[in-house]
Amino acid sequence: MTETSVSVLGLGVMGSALASAFLRAGHSTTVWNRTQGKALELDGQGGQRAGSVAEAIDASPLVVLCVVHYDAGYQALRAVADQLAGRTLVNLCNGSPRQAREMAAWAGEHGADYLDGGIMAIPPMIGQPDALTLYSGTPEVFQRHRDTLGALGGARHLGPDPGMAALHDIALLSAMYGMFGGFLHAVSLVGSEGIKAGELMPLLEPWIQAMLPALGKAAEQIDSGDYGRDVVSPLAMQAAAFGNFIDSARDQGIRPDLLLGLRGLMDEAVAAGHGEHDISSLVEVIKARK
Repeated sequence: MTETSVSVLGLGVMGSALASAFLRAGHSTTVWNRTQGKALELDGQGGQRAGSVAEAIDASPLVVLCVVHYDAGYQALRAVADQLAGRTLVNLCNGSPRQAREMAAWAGEHGADYLDGGIMAIPPMIGQPDALTLYSGTPEVFQRHRDTLGALGGARHLGPDPGMAALHDIALLSAMYGMFGGFLHAVSLVGSEGIKAGELMPLLEPWIQAMLPALGKAAEQIDSGDYGRDVVSPLAMQAAAFGNFIDSARDQGIRPDLLLGLRGLMDEAVAAGHGEHDISSLVEVIKARK
């Protein structure tokens, strides 16, 4: 076992990409998976196959967990939890801030340092400069392993609270899914008239690009709490017109589900006195539901 050795638990598509990146960077890499077949794919790259979780943990000071969810992580680790003492557990499972904080406490109870992470990349990007992984947990622990973790791509530490990586991961993915939701609704709408999705793209892509700067303005309004500054389209006006989006979807024979939640928030915000404010004021209604 050396300071630059790493063990990867979980060899799904992402876990395999992580292990490959560590190997390409020259790190001694031990791998374990519940089913051994996936480990075979890494043999030719120099990966060391562990016959058990205990064997994998014993091989490295840095243990990277990448399984389907936190429950699967506990299932893999509980029986050998005492072996984590003196090691660093880096959890790259997707989950909630609460789950991250709970696992950090659990790891600490068993003598392990802990970092939680959120991978902001798809498997083919891992190891490339554009791949970004967010980490949170004790800063000294992150600094100790920063060079090794850098094999995966960019590494950004978000502070000592172990829940921060998961929080930012979910926030960024939420914005992404909102974009995909709007895209799917838009192509379904034109598709109802036989227009192919690709035919819409020359109009849709520049439109989305043109709207991106509006997010920066909205962020400033949200941070200042001043939603009435430089308003071009008052929320009450937008809410009044938004019924057309719902009616058009139904008239074209597609489901308006992706828009109904937004319409409800608009109506609620107008009723709460935000009618003359910008659409960024919806944050106040969303916060009120916490």
